[in-house]
Amino acid sequence: MELSVIIVSYNVRHFLEQCLLSVREASKDIACEIFVVDNNSADGSCSMVRSEFPEVKLVMNHENRGFSAANNQALKIAEGRFILILNPDTIVEEDTFKRCIGFMESHPDAGIIGVRMIDGKGRFLPESKRGIPTPDTAFYKMIGLSHLFPKSERFNRYYLGHLDNTKTTRADIISGAFMFIRREAFIKTGLLDEDFFMHGEDIDYCYRVLQNGFSNYYFPGTQIIHYKGESTKKEDLNVFIALYKAMIVFVRKHFSDGKFRNYIFPVQTAIILRAGLSLLKRFLRRSFFPVTDGILIYLLYRIIASLWGIFKFGAGYKFPEIFPEIIIPVYSVILLLSVAFLSGYKIPSKSENAVKGVMTGTIMILVIYALFPLNLRFSRAIIIFGGIALIIVIPLWRLLISQIFPGISDNPFSKARRTVIVADSQGYLKVMNLISSLKIKNRISGRVSLEKDDMKEEVLGNIGQLREIIRINKIKEVIYTTANMGAAQIIDSMHHISDLNITIRIASADEKYIFGS
Repeated sequence: MELSVIIVSYNVRHFLEQCLLSVREASKDIACEIFVVDNNSADGSCSMVRSEFPEVKLVMNHENRGFSAANNQALKIAEGRFILILNPDTIVEEDTFKRCIGFMESHPDAGIIGVRMIDGKGRFLPESKRGIPTPDTAFYKMIGLSHLFPKSERFNRYYLGHLDNTKTTRADIISGAFMFIRREAFIKTGLLDEDFFMHGEDIDYCYRVLQNGFSNYYFPGTQIIHYKGESTKKEDLNVFIALYKAMIVFVRKHFSDGKFRNYIFPVQTAIILRAGLSLLKRFLRRSFFPVTDGILIYLLYRIIASLWGIFKFGAGYKFPEIFPEIIIPVYSVILLLSVAFLSGYKIPSKSENAVKGVMTGTIMILVIYALFPLNLRFSRAIIIFGGIALIIVIPLWRLLISQIFPGISDNPFSKARRTVIVADSQGYLKVMNLISSLKIKNRISGRVSLEKDDMKEEVLGNIGQLREIIRINKIKEVIYTTANMGAAQIIDSMHHISDLNITIRIASADEKYIFGS
């Protein structure tokens, strides 16, 4: 057996399907076995693998055993001369495996190689090559110096920022998204350390391979797409905590004595502080709209109550203290709960849901108002005018925030996204039908042809002109189709437009779904 490919999957059915399709194509003419170890997915991943990829050896777990333990299940029975640990949210080029095998055969000292990785927008992923996270290297990363000085050999040793990412080089640490391992290195090093449930296991394994006398290489002679984070959603608090816990485990395991001993406490402190700041940021992000909406609601009711008092009873009139101090806060809480119930505070916050929440809450307040004793019924007009004002103010507030902090809120007045589809004429029509059936509010500007002589009515230009097409037509999204484009062609095209800050998606070959970061 030449190659064993091991993919650990958890609730990423569509990404897994595309990954397996690319693996199937890349493994042609290679004696290859493919393992999928499923960590108790609930999205139909296993049934998809069984029906669409009968050649795959499927291992079904009845609990989420974590990345290391799941990989070890397949590693114990893998027979390949080379072993590839591959994330399910990746797409490999058609010749990736052949190129990697060729590199291994010409570099007998190589224990593990990694390849050039790009994200779902075509941007280079710096974790394609990394240095050993010694306590000082980890410390610089934790306090942000690696970000401030990305080209520094000292401060960005973590990502080897001083090395050219287009050139082959020795790299201590290879990403667990794509680790191409020589069997001899695996035999000497053993299985992944299961103390690392998720994150950090790749760093630990690469370090152990180095200790066994092998070299690790970054090989940009082929590249893959890695939809970073799809296989382990970082919004999940448990995943987030596991990331920082893994870093502490690694530092304690390998650097608890010797010259780095004095770094342990500052590194642990930096990790804890960084984790705390990240959690605080997450909390502030999630609580921003409930807090600001609460303030807006209260202030608007106070202003409207004051104006209504002047209009109804004359200048200088003040409502009893119970109204601003008790009744208005109760109204505010009811409205906030209504907005939350109708998903108005999910990130990104949708103005439509927030407005529905305000309308529902206003109706509830009017119903409750009718049940109040007469001495607490101050004015229905205040409730009605307050509701009307909030229906105007809430979307405007979200519009303002969407311009300052993109991603927290949608823009309720945004126009449909200008989109081009890169496909032949048949693929173009299928993707158009798919977009229509999914009720995606895209504005399709036209088609980008794959051949220069394809100049039908809907064609804006060919794939070689894609950058110019995007600029002239103010395109915000590009959709590729795998029906008539190979992975290498899509990856190369994505790379050439990676600096344009546009959304990139891929339609499946059967045009059943569109996926992307």
